[in-house]
Amino acid sequence: MRKRASMAHRFRFESLPLWVGAPLRFMPPLLLGRALSQLAIRLRQAHPELMERMGPYANVTFLIDPTDLPVVFRVRPGNSRPVACFSRLAPAACDARIAAPLAVLLAMIQGTLDGDALFFSRDMDIEGDTEAVLALRNAIDSIECDFASECAAQWGPLRPLAENAARGALRLLEYQSGVTLLRPAA
Repeated sequence: MRKRASMAHRFRFESLPLWVGAPLRFMPPLLLGRALSQLAIRLRQAHPELMERMGPYANVTFLIDPTDLPVVFRVRPGNSRPVACFSRLAPAACDARIAAPLAVLLAMIQGTLDGDALFFSRDMDIEGDTEAVLALRNAIDSIECDFASECAAQWGPLRPLAENAARGALRLLEYQSGVTLLRPAA
C-alpha cells in the first residue's frame, strides 16, 4: 500500500518577486510545456539510469507546483511528452504533488538542498504518493544534475553562450531568493 502525506504551511525561503514570473503569464503554456518536455527527453536519453531508478513509478503523474509562479507542471517521466504546463488556476489531476518556491525546487534538483530536509523542515509540501516522490527524488539525485549545463546541451554550437546565460539566471534567482543554486566549481 502506498503512503500518503499532506502538510500545509508557510515556507521559510523567500518567494521570488512577482516580476520574475510575469513573463510566464504571457507565454502559452503549451509552448513552455513543449520546451520542458524536450529538456526532460534529453535528460532521459543522456541519463538512462533515471528511468531505471524510477522503476514502477515512471508512469506516475506528478504535479510540480512552484508556489511563486503563475503556472504548475504536470510531469509523467515515462511519457512521450513528459511535461505539460498549466495555469495555476486550471485543475490538473495527479498522483503526487510537490510544492515549494521555485528556487527551492531548483536547489533540490541541483543537489544544493536536501529533499528530505526540505520536507521535514516543512519548506516543501508533498501530497499524494510519497513513495513515488521518493523514487523521483532518488532518480534525480543519482544523476547529480547541473541544471544550467543540462539546459544548455540542447543549444548545439551555442551551448557555451546558453550555459553562461543559464548560470546568470541561476545567480539572479540565488540573489532574489537567498537560496544557493550553484554548486562550487570543482
